[in-house]
Amino acid sequence: MKSDAAIGRRALAVCLLLTTTPPFLSYADEADDANGDSTQKEKKMETVTVTGTRIQRAEFATNSPISTVDEKDIKFQGATTVEGVLNKMPQFTPDANENVSNGADGTAQINLRNLGSNRVLTLVNGQRILPTMAMDMNFIPSALVKRIDVVTGGASAVYGSDAISGVVNFILQDDLNGIVFDTQASTYQHNNNDDGLRDLVSSYGYETAPSSVTDGEKYDFNLAAGTDFADDKGNITFYAGYRRTEPVVQSERDYSACSISANSTLNGYACGGSGNNPWGRFTVLSGPNTGGSYNNTKDGQKVWDQYSDDYLYNFSPLNYIQRMDRRYTAGMMTHYNVSDTTQVYGSFMFMDDHSFSQVAPSALWFGSDFAINCDNPLMSDQQRSALCGSAAGTSEVIDTYVGYRLDGTNARPRRDDLRHTDYRFNFGLKGDITDGISYDVSYLRTVALYQERYMNDVDQFKAANALLAVTDDAGNVVCQSVVSGTDSDCVPIDVFAYSGISDAGLDYILTTSSTDSTQTLDVLSGFSQIDLDYYGIKLPWADMGPALVIGGEHRREVYEFNADAIAKANGSDDAYGEIKVSEGYTELDLPIIENAPGAKYLGVTGGYRYSKYDNNDDQGNDTSYSANTYKVELTYSPNDDLRLRGSYNHAIRAPNVNELFSSQGLSNYSGSDPCAGSNPSATFEDCARTGVTEAQYGHIVECPADQCVYQFGGNPYLKPEQADTYTYGIVLTPTAIPDLSVSLDYYTIKVKDYIGTIDPTLIINQCLSTGNSYYCDLFHRSGAGSLFGTEGYVVSTTLNTGYLQTSGIDINAAYQYELGKWGALNFQLVGTWLKEMVTEPQPGLGTYDCKGLFGPTCGQPAPTWRHNARMTWATPWYDAQVSLLWRYLGSVDLSSNTDNEFLAGSDHYYVNDHIGAYNYFDLSGSMTLTDNIQLRAGINNLLDKDPPVIVSNVLSSFGNGNTFPGSYDPLGRQLFIGLTAKF
Repeated sequence: MKSDAAIGRRALAVCLLLTTTPPFLSYADEADDANGDSTQKEKKMETVTVTGTRIQRAEFATNSPISTVDEKDIKFQGATTVEGVLNKMPQFTPDANENVSNGADGTAQINLRNLGSNRVLTLVNGQRILPTMAMDMNFIPSALVKRIDVVTGGASAVYGSDAISGVVNFILQDDLNGIVFDTQASTYQHNNNDDGLRDLVSSYGYETAPSSVTDGEKYDFNLAAGTDFADDKGNITFYAGYRRTEPVVQSERDYSACSISANSTLNGYACGGSGNNPWGRFTVLSGPNTGGSYNNTKDGQKVWDQYSDDYLYNFSPLNYIQRMDRRYTAGMMTHYNVSDTTQVYGSFMFMDDHSFSQVAPSALWFGSDFAINCDNPLMSDQQRSALCGSAAGTSEVIDTYVGYRLDGTNARPRRDDLRHTDYRFNFGLKGDITDGISYDVSYLRTVALYQERYMNDVDQFKAANALLAVTDDAGNVVCQSVVSGTDSDCVPIDVFAYSGISDAGLDYILTTSSTDSTQTLDVLSGFSQIDLDYYGIKLPWADMGPALVIGGEHRREVYEFNADAIAKANGSDDAYGEIKVSEGYTELDLPIIENAPGAKYLGVTGGYRYSKYDNNDDQGNDTSYSANTYKVELTYSPNDDLRLRGSYNHAIRAPNVNELFSSQGLSNYSGSDPCAGSNPSATFEDCARTGVTEAQYGHIVECPADQCVYQFGGNPYLKPEQADTYTYGIVLTPTAIPDLSVSLDYYTIKVKDYIGTIDPTLIINQCLSTGNSYYCDLFHRSGAGSLFGTEGYVVSTTLNTGYLQTSGIDINAAYQYELGKWGALNFQLVGTWLKEMVTEPQPGLGTYDCKGLFGPTCGQPAPTWRHNARMTWATPWYDAQVSLLWRYLGSVDLSSNTDNEFLAGSDHYYVNDHIGAYNYFDLSGSMTLTDNIQLRAGINNLLDKDPPVIVSNVLSSFGNGNTFPGSYDPLGRQLFIGLTAKF
């Protein structure tokens, strides 16, 4: 039997674990000290590659905090996407993913420390994956991932631009001997039993979600095969994969069955919707009846009623809450030892990802100024009189806002066809020049092709032609443009009754716009490492000598974007840009003291990189600049039980091609115009600063469905962001409690002159509350004063702004408790406490802190505390394991209800004032069926917990279906089963 003392130590370890916070991760950098007993001149030491440094030597550990997710963790989660794995980690905030539909570009992104997906450098086997702005986690073959390293803090001195919040390195299996087949299938099962929401939807006459649903199936098939060759001097590994994700529409869940907005008292829910309704909405802009606001009646008769919210359109049911997706991957990796000192290596990777997003049918958008002739034969007499007054029946033309949703019996939802085809090739040579001097030279080329086809959208110019209908000499209703000969293909459309447009009319006005882009990245890189240890150069108190890396790199990135005529008419434009950077760098690892009393190890690592950038486009914009990045890291271990570490990194993020040279265009954002409506919430004096005239005040049409418009685009004169990052940590591996490791790391990251846009809601709030001309000059109102359509918008293009700052503490722990003949219990924990998430939009104009908040400016929830806890029972039978994961997201408050001038909204929302803490539990298990076959299965979100309902008035970036589907599980419990066969 074990002694009472031993049992007590194990019990203490368990208590320690449960009072800290949980991960499903283990720490990867708790290396023992180098063995100083061997004479390094007599034999070469085994080298290992560590993420966060180019130093390669035995048992070397970087001093930046590294968290690792291994292959077993990925399989326990039933994950088929790597972004899904990372988004569950407390260090990450969800970004673009499969649950984003309207406005999606088809990619999957990761966002470390909530500093943006463009501030984390993503690598595969230590090299860049794709062109900077074409980054897509779909490219990673998840079944081939051996582990994922996550490094916190800047690493630009090692890897160059973009490594501000940290580095994510996907380590792939590249030396298989045999065949591995892996397959997995999953589905979601959800019970729609929220009686309050179901009653709400029913009260508006909308159809409720089914009481129980099973949908959202995902299928993943992967095959990998490899073999050694040439007497084990080389290896070649091939892989291929196919993944399919079925779509889920919002009508299938209680929380998304209608577009939910705040009620009139802002303390509850209402089913909102769009004024672009299928019955037809009209506002008269000219003529004797200017200001008239009407709607076709719902009974299909050609009669106009006074417009009211009773005519709002529920656009939610057809929208995707999970996109359809099909992905193919393939590739190979090989290496061959030409001699004992020279190795040739290379790889080829391919991905074709085809995704569709879907939203409600298009419309003649309310906000576009259409002309309707008063003798239009498709109108009834009552409609002519209401539109034209005494001019009814004449050829006089009346300017009119028309909102007519094509949601009749022949409706065609809008679909965005998104296709990414990526290629990646690299070739390299590495080896030893002589004892103690090694080298690695490589060339990398990646090509990212993107095609987008936006289908079933109304061509507003054709719609304008089709509204001008007349009777020709033969008594047929035709377009004026047919009579005049300016457009012989025009087909008149009847918008004066529900479902009045014929199939021929739809064929005429519905169009498909196309855009495509090609992005390439070429990297020529080389470095050499000199181990001075081999030459007897070392400090007198150290067992090992310094290791020095000297290297250089040249990168060339090209971006070309093309839009067809329809896309250009909708605000897109062609663009071209090129970035070239030449760099030189060095890194030094210096052991100072080893194996001395009170100092098991003391060492320092430093690094420096110089970068020279040259940027140009096809419009004659040429810019250049240089940048310096550097780092200092220190580690101290008094004994085997304790390790102290700290680091400082000065990092940069150079503007990418998109930020510099992307075309300017218009898009929607969730928000409202305080100066719109018959009773605006803002005063005329405030609204006048935004460009509202006295005549417009009180007559401006509100943004449909709380979707206003902003202008986006590039800026060729951007400068690099500058970041300073600090980390301080302690690692405990007590010998008195074997199998226990605990680490705490404090991090702080400050990004100055950050490249971004100013949130349109922030622009509106700042202009109205402060009158600052910087913000007020960013309004571009339409002729009627609105902030939607093609003429009304808020300017929000890229520029160097203020600063971002975040800090917090990561807690990691791992422990194994032996159960004797019953196997063992493994505990793994990771938690993140957020100290601050500060943004200064413009230098010297104040700051706001999004810690513990969510909302229009802060975006997705940023809880003060997040953790994951996994407990796994490794049984002694059939290699079976059972694992339970506890995911915790802390509570958050609504940012617009705070008194910060940058965050405060014009209204206080009692609904969604607070989102409580969320707890999810995931259960999974695996077992060996035969020597070659392993089975796994699991249930994520075991208790089928609903996501929080967020009203459209405050839902912001990456919100979809009245919630944040990246932060909270949107589809209910997920059941999965998978199998791995190895031969």
